[in-house]
Amino acid sequence: MTGEKNLITDVPGLRVGNASDAKTKSGVTVIWPDEPCVASVAIHGGAPGTRETALLEPEQTVDRVDALVLSGGSAFGLDAGSGVQLRLAELGHGFQVGPVRVPIVPTAILFDLLNGGDKDWGINPPYRDLGRKALDAAGQDFELGSVGAGTGATTANLKGGLGSASIKLANGITVGAIVAVNALGRATVGDTKHFWAAPHEIGDEFGANGYPSPLPDDATTVRTKLDALTPGANTTIAAVATDAILSKAEAKRLAVMAHDGLGRALWPAHTPLDGDLVFALATGKQPMTGGIVDMVQLGAAAASCLARAIAHGVYHASPADADPYPTWQKKFG
Repeated sequence: MTGEKNLITDVPGLRVGNASDAKTKSGVTVIWPDEPCVASVAIHGGAPGTRETALLEPEQTVDRVDALVLSGGSAFGLDAGSGVQLRLAELGHGFQVGPVRVPIVPTAILFDLLNGGDKDWGINPPYRDLGRKALDAAGQDFELGSVGAGTGATTANLKGGLGSASIKLANGITVGAIVAVNALGRATVGDTKHFWAAPHEIGDEFGANGYPSPLPDDATTVRTKLDALTPGANTTIAAVATDAILSKAEAKRLAVMAHDGLGRALWPAHTPLDGDLVFALATGKQPMTGGIVDMVQLGAAAASCLARAIAHGVYHASPADADPYPTWQKKFG
């Protein structure tokens, strides 16, 4: 069953904050744990944009992070991590180095520069300020769709957005996912209303439309943004989280397994022109008593949550002026 809110914040110890700039048609999302927690990352797309992700590999020294950032703005959006880092330092958070604290804030960005927003920001891109605002807005409840890092996100045929989902396992462990859906490909089966993630849907959380029967002839036709936009205008960036106690290596495996959800919800995925990335966080509240069997279940749940979150991001998108694509709700709702 889903968690109480069906959001990543159903994982105890997590808050999420969004900040958006309607004029720029872009934004920032921050995942802020109450305490520094174990984290890792798996990057399977061919065109990622990141900050401080190398330290998340299991062999690296620092094993806990203070926050994670998902941002629009392509490489300009990496400034959002700086904004969050500076705000956390003001609040007294960070890795202790003698008398100094250095907040650890891995960041991933998506390309939303060709979505109809005004990107003529001169020498002051908005992302550092948006990062600070997103952190200050962090809480248990947050909106989905065209907000935060999903503000100006798109897919090949529909507007994308910010999505989230959660599930509580029979062993009491909670798993959640959050994602900014800005894929090269499509989240729907062809140009129908049906989501590729349909088999993972719980109840009617994104319309209860199932799969079309029969499948349309173009269901597996590779239609991408390259039909209309320049290469590089993509990237689906996500985080999965759990309250299980995990090592850094186990968090890495969780991130790797969660990519299956991205592959189930988007067609095509993990292309040379996507920056597909999944962070994994473990807040360390619940022991895994079943050993490696629990780890298998945990990874499968993370993949399923991520698939559902991707559908949510597209399903909840809202229209704005000069959008290059319609929203799911406007076309099918």
